[in-house]
Amino acid sequence: MTQSDFLARSIELAAASAASGGGPFGAVIVKDGQVLAEASNQVTSSCDPTAHAEVAAIRLACERLGDHQLTGCTLYSSCEPCPMCLGAIYWARLDAVYFAATREQAAAAGFDDSLIYREVAQPLSQRQIPFHHLELTESNRPFHEWSLNVDKLAY
Repeated sequence: MTQSDFLARSIELAAASAASGGGPFGAVIVKDGQVLAEASNQVTSSCDPTAHAEVAAIRLACERLGDHQLTGCTLYSSCEPCPMCLGAIYWARLDAVYFAATREQAAAAGFDDSLIYREVAQPLSQRQIPFHHLELTESNRPFHEWSLNVDKLAY
């Protein structure tokens, strides 16, 4: 299969999801020319705002590989990934991403991520949802414990 074939599959998944009442997004993860995982948007069906197609595919691919990293894998998405999915892509360490529709096309269909992109760049005090930093004496304890754990699996 070619890159276009994998991308076309992500569009098929997205269209099927939209036709059945789900979100119009699909994702396929490929390793060594083989489909490792595919998923469509499951936000409304699972009542989970994080169940975007890309995140669902990343979760499934990681489970199948038994690893929290997807080095050597490529993601094909029916649409340019949103900021949340972009973060997941970087955390998963995918090698590349190919997408079909742009974020502008998604916005025209009612899926506008521009607020999130703007909010990330704002100082905490200027965000629409208030963010409050409370300094506790034990705030750094989890990181200290992490640094002491010789058996940790770094990510």
